[in-house]
Amino acid sequence: MSGWWPSTLFGGSAAAKRKDSPKNAILALRSQLEMLQKREKHLQTQIDEQDALARKNVNTNKNAAKAALRRKKQHEHSLDQTLGQIGTLEQQINAIESANINRETLAAMERASEAMKSIHGKLTPEKVDETMAKLQEQNALSEEIVEAMNSINLGNQVDEADLEDELDALRQEELDQKMLETGTVPVDAIQRLPAAVKTEPKGKAPAVEEDDEEAELRKLQAEMAM
Repeated sequence: MSGWWPSTLFGGSAAAKRKDSPKNAILALRSQLEMLQKREKHLQTQIDEQDALARKNVNTNKNAAKAALRRKKQHEHSLDQTLGQIGTLEQQINAIESANINRETLAAMERASEAMKSIHGKLTPEKVDETMAKLQEQNALSEEIVEAMNSINLGNQVDEADLEDELDALRQEELDQKMLETGTVPVDAIQRLPAAVKTEPKGKAPAVEEDDEEAELRKLQAEMAM
């Protein structure tokens, strides 16, 4: 009896630990998923705040408007990363749940095999091959998921041209709305238009396109003038 008790105790504890391992992994993944979802909401709030700040300062503080747009781009990049991580965690949770179901199914099949063994006296090689094939399939799936997680791109580069394009779009949006409301184009708005939009006198070469940042800022200023 003294030799049986420790082995039964430790063996039972190890079996219980193995049984709870998938559940613990899923709980940990769900906790991380909840944190990422909160981060997603926070980043979206930051994006909205920076967009509002850029619009507020477009006519009064060019540097502040550009800085807000730059921060907005950084938050958008972080949001894309977070959404990718959320998708990866959701996939991993589903994979573990499926693996756990397969394990429980396999355990049930093994118990059935033991029952059949008590009737027939032994298991068949075909049964062993089937069990091993399922285990190999699940191991391959786990390796693919790990490789997918390791392939996440953590780069965080903000394209200055994108900032300029967005400033241009904001300016043009406000100028178009102003023209629809008044039926005319404000003189100061015309003066702020990019050189390519103004009418050039005949015989003269088109004006050199101004700096992209200045053009985008003028567009945002015209939009905010509405």
